[in-house]
Amino acid sequence: MTNQKRPVVAVTGASGYIGSHLLDQVTKQADVIALSRNGDDKQNSEHVTWRSCDFYSLGDAEKGLEGADYAIYLVHSMKPSAKLTQAKFEDMDIILADNFAQAAKKQGIKQIIYLSGIVPKDDGNLSRHLKSRLEVQKVLSSYGVPVTTIRAGLIVGPKGSSFPILAKLVKRLPYMLLPKWTRTKTHPIALKDVIQSLSSSLGNKRVEDRSVDVGGPEVMTYKEMMKQTAEAMGKKPKVVDIPLLTVNLSRLWVTLVTGAPKEMVYPLIESLEHPMVAKDTVEGISHGKTTFQEAAKSALDATEKEEKKSQSSGSRSGSKAGNDVRSVQRILLPEGRNADWAGTSYMKWLSSLASPMLKADVDEQKNCRIRLFSKTKTILELTYSKERSSETRALYYITGGLFASVDDKSRGRIEFRQIPNTQECIVAIHEYRPSLPWGIYKYTQAKFHLWVMYLFKKHLLTLMKSEKNSERFGQEKRIAEA
Repeated sequence: MTNQKRPVVAVTGASGYIGSHLLDQVTKQADVIALSRNGDDKQNSEHVTWRSCDFYSLGDAEKGLEGADYAIYLVHSMKPSAKLTQAKFEDMDIILADNFAQAAKKQGIKQIIYLSGIVPKDDGNLSRHLKSRLEVQKVLSSYGVPVTTIRAGLIVGPKGSSFPILAKLVKRLPYMLLPKWTRTKTHPIALKDVIQSLSSSLGNKRVEDRSVDVGGPEVMTYKEMMKQTAEAMGKKPKVVDIPLLTVNLSRLWVTLVTGAPKEMVYPLIESLEHPMVAKDTVEGISHGKTTFQEAAKSALDATEKEEKKSQSSGSRSGSKAGNDVRSVQRILLPEGRNADWAGTSYMKWLSSLASPMLKADVDEQKNCRIRLFSKTKTILELTYSKERSSETRALYYITGGLFASVDDKSRGRIEFRQIPNTQECIVAIHEYRPSLPWGIYKYTQAKFHLWVMYLFKKHLLTLMKSEKNSERFGQEKRIAEA
């Protein structure tokens, strides 16, 4: 009997809620590259190699996936990723997915497995969260690597987002006033069954380039899940159905009761109006065996143990963030233009925006110096990275200036990134560290940047309108002359 080489699977978010549980399952059949923002702090084992990786960086993504055969994508951006985050989660998700997909292509990944959410088939008015999940899937599929999308509804486990929020509502409310969305049908699935679905998809030719819905043995409403969760807690809260609480009011109500951050709660609650029932199923992957009651009891027991352990050790989660900034905006490019054009156009447009207060000098290498009220004082120095740029991506490193705190470890940068197969472009500032005192920066320079991006977006829309009018005039003139 010959020894067969074990495949290598890269798991993103390996120290997170799902990723940490997935490692034990995947290492039964493969070696794992465990990717995390703080991977260097982890201990390697026989079949697990940890790597630090920030997927906001294309270079980090390429290094992270080096040597892998398959990759499991568990990344999302519903929480702030810097001390100051000026961005919609949808736009941050695009950057993360695009870096991952490009890196997967470069490193010869054979298959990407992406954990997403169940998407209703006949609903044209999807929530921002579900629209983003679909957009991420399209981006992951844009570079030719086969993508398997595992679509799950509410995942029942001790951590994560949806079930812990539901459990906190049940625990903290002796009277539950339930709005209309709590009668929406959904298809909960136990954490261990999701793990099984993901691992069963690895190298599975039946599910290459397709979406697979997964769910447990029961289709339920959120109201039914709340009742069964209460039973698992030994509680009997009063339940009253009301028609008054809209989704918008519910977002605020859930945030206040549970203490969960609104960046997480708002997108999730917006999605609860949609029925999420598994329809596109595959035998051996889609059908979880664990009942909701069993999964809820297991999750609650694990949560209680973790809380006791945390209290006894006196540990505190999280770490202090530095004075870093991430700011991401989405713009629409005129037809025929690309991200590299957008970068150069933006730098030149700055001078016309606030002359003579601002002046942006762009040299032949596309490097830019932004000056304020002076020909000698540079407030920001941007160095164009030719080797990391292309027609669809323009990258500028922040290398100096009075408004930037720069040292040998600085990774501050601004990029213009075209979303694959569209005329949309993401403009993003990453890991920028301002030199101004934080309070002053937050309410002056940071606000000014948002205003500038708004005006640049309007400038591009005006340019597009002008070009369309010129094109229409040209067509009418040719018709008249014919």
